[in-house]
Amino acid sequence: MVIRVPRLPALDRKLLRDLWEMKGQALAIAAVIAAGVTMFVTYLSNFDSLERTLDSYYQRQRFADVFASAERAPARLAARIEAIPGVVTVATRVVAEVTLDVPGMPEPATGRLISMPPDGAAVLNTVSLRRGRWPEPSRPDEVVASEMFCEAHGFGPGSRLAAIINGRRRTLTIVGIGLSPEFVYSVRPGEIFPDNQRFGIFWMDRQALASAFDMEGGFNDVSLKLARGASADEAIVRLDRLLQPYGGRGAYPRALQVSAWTIDNELRQLRTFGFITPLIFLSVAAFILNIALARALALQRPQIAALKALGYTNRELGWHYVKWALAIAAAGALAGVLAGNWLGAQMAGMYNEFFRFPMLDYRLSVGVAAASLAGSLLVAAAGAQSAVRHAVAVPPAEAMRPESPARYRQSAGERWRVLRRLSQPARMVLRNLERQPLRALMSVVGIAFAGAILIVGFGFIDVMDVLIDEQFIRAMRQDVTVTFVRPLSADAMHAVNRLPGVIEAEPLRVVPARLRVGHRHRTLAITGLVADPQLSRVVERTGGALALPARGLVLSKMLGDVLGVASGGTVIVEVLEGARPVFDVPVAALVDDSVGLQAYMEIGALRTLMREGGTVSGAALMVDHTRLDALNAELKQLPEVAGVATRAATLGSFRETMAEQMNLIIFFNVFFSGVIAFGVVYNAARVSLSERSRELASLRVLGFTRAEVSLILLGELALLTILSLPVGAAIGWGLGRLMTDAFNSEVYRLPFTLTAQAVAWAFLTVIGAAAISALAVRRRLDRLDLVAVLKSRE
Repeated sequence: MVIRVPRLPALDRKLLRDLWEMKGQALAIAAVIAAGVTMFVTYLSNFDSLERTLDSYYQRQRFADVFASAERAPARLAARIEAIPGVVTVATRVVAEVTLDVPGMPEPATGRLISMPPDGAAVLNTVSLRRGRWPEPSRPDEVVASEMFCEAHGFGPGSRLAAIINGRRRTLTIVGIGLSPEFVYSVRPGEIFPDNQRFGIFWMDRQALASAFDMEGGFNDVSLKLARGASADEAIVRLDRLLQPYGGRGAYPRALQVSAWTIDNELRQLRTFGFITPLIFLSVAAFILNIALARALALQRPQIAALKALGYTNRELGWHYVKWALAIAAAGALAGVLAGNWLGAQMAGMYNEFFRFPMLDYRLSVGVAAASLAGSLLVAAAGAQSAVRHAVAVPPAEAMRPESPARYRQSAGERWRVLRRLSQPARMVLRNLERQPLRALMSVVGIAFAGAILIVGFGFIDVMDVLIDEQFIRAMRQDVTVTFVRPLSADAMHAVNRLPGVIEAEPLRVVPARLRVGHRHRTLAITGLVADPQLSRVVERTGGALALPARGLVLSKMLGDVLGVASGGTVIVEVLEGARPVFDVPVAALVDDSVGLQAYMEIGALRTLMREGGTVSGAALMVDHTRLDALNAELKQLPEVAGVATRAATLGSFRETMAEQMNLIIFFNVFFSGVIAFGVVYNAARVSLSERSRELASLRVLGFTRAEVSLILLGELALLTILSLPVGAAIGWGLGRLMTDAFNSEVYRLPFTLTAQAVAWAFLTVIGAAAISALAVRRRLDRLDLVAVLKSRE
């Protein structure tokens, strides 16, 4: 039995032949599309996977909807809290911050002790036990430790470390390693960057922890689970009212819980990057596809006329040529989906090191793959439609004739005496560009976009350096920051100044508060600094350090946007400690900073507002580095010290976590930008060769050498590349500003800084892509079949 294979229609066979003939250009355009799709799939598949994993994890571990803390509330209050309308579950516990003495680490670390019921049977915020066992009630020093802290120190079940618990030094034994939905992103109180070496979470038997802090029959932390559709704001108001007599520090919803808030902002940034970056890449692909197709169709005028004479309609021919673009786009999109799926899986592993889940459920959803394919085909069709519409609209009789020859005369440039001294090939290059300015402009713009994308990629490398300079050089000038367990009197600063190695010390006063403007509010800490701080400073992204005014608040510009208040406005400050006074405080200034939501006041003005003397919450220290070990040893023994942060350790942690993650993303952006640069420049060179092959072959026959002919074509490419560089720098600056503005969130605001080094690297990459493209085109020039090219096309 003979199986007959259906024969492809004539136009489809022609399509395959045409694609094969222009395979170099097709591959270059497909590579640009693949780069855009890869970025889209990588970012959006991670966004989809993280969101799905997060929802599943929160639900499985019964992550609470509302959180609050107090000084000490009686256990009987739990029943009244549970009676709040909409509350389904109430979980009370004891939470305490302690200083840790970790073996092998000179500086003290900070630990958060959280009480847990026997066998980890918490009704909310349940801990996932990764290794080991739960603490036994009969052994009060047994704890379950957070997985990231244990990994940072190489700890496992059986490891031990010392802690200062309520003024007493005790040795804790790690019997289990766990994870909690509360600490997917784990940071020390008051900080924004994670430091797994110096901050850990420990879950301890409730009776043991309550006994250590005199909390028997009471609690200082509570979590609520609400019924579906219940109002979190209403529950918060009622909960604050119940906790106020017991030193309540202000309830807040899950959306503002530090870990959940940080992850939500990261997801928004990931989704934004997943749309904006591929959109730019695919827009460039549509642009060069339009140029390539328009010039290719100009060379096919006789074929279009013949096909029309054979009875093919404009619609059939239009669809035939649109399929050119769709075939290229489909190939690029398929390669991009496959590459994006692999790259997304690698990035998901990186995210799971940064945001810790028991298991990150990464998979490429059908929706993301379908959206990338559909988007690529739409972009290709949009890029092709104008070129196709123009080509098929030409009447058959007119298309049968070759295009009218250009009107040759002395060009304007050749009237300049200086240009007459150029060689004949050089004058031919300039003459061709002058007589076809629109084509030259399109080529310049296409190459400029490639350079612009590279400038954005290299610019983001500088962004990280600028962020480090702002946070760790200009703002954080202190060597050590010490925070106290509770606010202390002015005598504490005298004690701090007597510590080993302390050269200079500035007091810090931190007051927890809820800032409210109308219905908008944020719960955070107001930081009191000296009027003109020299150690812990307030620094703007684009300027120097700010001196704090004698009265009024200085807010992050982002916080001002969140609250809807400008400089000169008024904020209601609800203090969440002590007598919980409420004040109307003017906003003296907004500071355009880079990290977090900050509120500052001059320390004297803040103390006056609080009606207190020289109260301090901590101190910023400049120290003699030769005595740093002695200082750390002393701080480990002080029960009043809740935490110690060193600038060197914080910067090292930032480089290992945040910078490593962002630099990897920047590397991918730069790599794919390089792919686009090569694709754009190579496509421009191949299109120019296709258009001018007859002319160049004629010059060869007339006696021009290969080098002279190559100079004419490649010299034009070099000139177009040089002209595109300043245009690309301008476009790149605009795109960089657009992308950083879109990237900005409540967690980070990255400044886009265009340095000479970033511009130089981008220019060198474009020039390198042009050189590689020139070599490839030169090889084709050397293999020109002069007889075939010179055959008449009439």
